[in-house]
Amino acid sequence: MSHADPISSRPFDTDVLIVGAGPAGLTLATALAVRGVDIMVIDRQSEGANTSRAAVVHARTLEALEPLNVAARLVARGLQAPRFTIRDRDRVLVPIDFEHLPTRYPYTLMISQAVTENILLDRFRELGGRVHRPGALVDVCQDDTGATATLDDGRQPRARYVVGADGMHSTVRERSGIGFTGGSYGESFVLADVRLTGGVPRDEVILYFSPLGLVVVAPLPNGAHRIVATVDDAPEHPDAAYVQALLDARGPQSEAAVVHDVLWGSRFRVHHKLADAYRSGRVLLAGDAAHVHSPAGGQGMNVGILDAVALAEALGRALAGDEAGLEAYGRARRPVARQVIELADRLTRMATARPGLRAVRNLLLRTLARLPMFRRQLAWRLSGLVYR
Repeated sequence: MSHADPISSRPFDTDVLIVGAGPAGLTLATALAVRGVDIMVIDRQSEGANTSRAAVVHARTLEALEPLNVAARLVARGLQAPRFTIRDRDRVLVPIDFEHLPTRYPYTLMISQAVTENILLDRFRELGGRVHRPGALVDVCQDDTGATATLDDGRQPRARYVVGADGMHSTVRERSGIGFTGGSYGESFVLADVRLTGGVPRDEVILYFSPLGLVVVAPLPNGAHRIVATVDDAPEHPDAAYVQALLDARGPQSEAAVVHDVLWGSRFRVHHKLADAYRSGRVLLAGDAAHVHSPAGGQGMNVGILDAVALAEALGRALAGDEAGLEAYGRARRPVARQVIELADRLTRMATARPGLRAVRNLLLRTLARLPMFRRQLAWRLSGLVYR
């Protein structure tokens, strides 16, 4: 778009247009609102229409949300799990204890993504913010001074910066010409919130390795458990019998976990992709628009929220005249996403080791787990404290 174009000479409608009101978008909106930045947020979904895929908030994320007056609200609604273990059926391969980490949050906080989003949205509204729903971006053009979005209702808001926090299929990323490099796993993933009894603790997140695929069993605040598993072809709506079969084949043996009912279930495919850049001129990316990966380790939403906190700082400086932070944002956050993708991929592939390699894998992990340094490093990485 040239400077002679009448749109480029229009006054700005807002300083920052945020596309997407998931955890990353709402965190960015809240962090900018705290700074007094004028922002506009649009989201294609009606309120409450989100799916609750993420359920883990790690220590570093809670630390980063403290200045937004959000961390305490999350802790009050969540369940604290101070232990994470990797198991092969009943055999503990790697025990990870968060209790001795140097943080005010020495645990994994289990809380539904829907609740996390509601808490962020409530805080944003307290600061005078509003999410325009449903509204979709269909195009974005930019020049040296700003960017102009075209929305599905014909409006063309103009902003100094546009942020794509609109998920894996980001229109902002695609229309800005930023590549999204990577692939996808052959398996699908099944996700279910269930009520169960039996051999599953209420204060521990467990990643079960199995030749049939991994299964994660994690407690939720309402007495339920979140189940995530890789399967060749997941049903669209997994029922209790289906989840029971998964746990019977991959979960605890000495005291079986008994599924009583499924509260909510879904299926999805998982990709491992990373944006080629986090910035293209006046357009920036955060959250799933910039990176997607396996749910092993529960890192996805956390990385997106930390993207948003870092980007809010960079945008605040840019709006004050110092744009150097915008390039630094990508240089800092993209390597973090790459490390998270690699860790999640290693966990996913280790979980599905062929039967002939299973004994070797188990021996190697149990040997490493005897080393305090190995357990400590894994705790720091899973908690996100390594990225301080």
